[in-house]
Amino acid sequence: MAKRIDVSGLNAYYGSFLAIEDISMTVEPRSVTAFIGPSGCGKSTFLRTLNRMHEVTPGGRVDGKVMLDDENLYGAGIDPVAVRREVGMVFQRPNPFPTMSVYDNVAAGLRLNGKYKKSQLDDIVEKSLKGANLWNEVKDRLNKPGSGLSGGQQQRLCIARAIAVEPNVLLMDEPCSALDPISTLAIEDLIGELKERFTIVIVTHNMQQAARVSDRTAFFNLAAVGQPGKLIEIDDTERIFSNPSVQATEDYISGRFG
Repeated sequence: MAKRIDVSGLNAYYGSFLAIEDISMTVEPRSVTAFIGPSGCGKSTFLRTLNRMHEVTPGGRVDGKVMLDDENLYGAGIDPVAVRREVGMVFQRPNPFPTMSVYDNVAAGLRLNGKYKKSQLDDIVEKSLKGANLWNEVKDRLNKPGSGLSGGQQQRLCIARAIAVEPNVLLMDEPCSALDPISTLAIEDLIGELKERFTIVIVTHNMQQAARVSDRTAFFNLAAVGQPGKLIEIDDTERIFSNPSVQATEDYISGRFG
């Protein structure tokens, strides 16, 4: 199910402003790749180009190539909605549909994508909630509103909703930034389990989290405010945190800036 991502020569714009410039990298399947860097360097913008969410922003446009295995996600005739089924996303703050039950939150994408029998939906909802390590906590309240769960539970509900449609890639934009330490640990443990099935890319401002959960780490930076963000280096996480190739990476990780 997991697929490889190959990005080459990617630029992203907000109107005439070049936000990120000439990004090229490979994200291996069944792995976790973390994006780190100071605020405003384009980490989240780049993440959103990987499932064509950047285009939803007024004035947002992209040039360059994003390959999902052998398919160019920006190729002619490619449906952005279909891309987002293959490349799911979990956002910074938990965003369950507030008027929907726990069950309906998980089933929402399935109902949009096709017709399923009730028994099929039941099986997929249970499997997805188990996959998000949430089933035991909500199995007796599936018909209660998802908004009634704790923040950490809501984020795991959003993960269950994302994996229910069986994407190839899961993007996570600072998924723990609004959570307490115990909920953060639960999400980090879950990420370690999900990488057996999915390609995972995570944006985080937490250096320790990047070191704990990721196999590879990409450091982004910008020369000055108003300049485009750039990929400075990407390597195995252990090497990035112990012996990076670029001085700016070491300066950021050691807290000299950012």
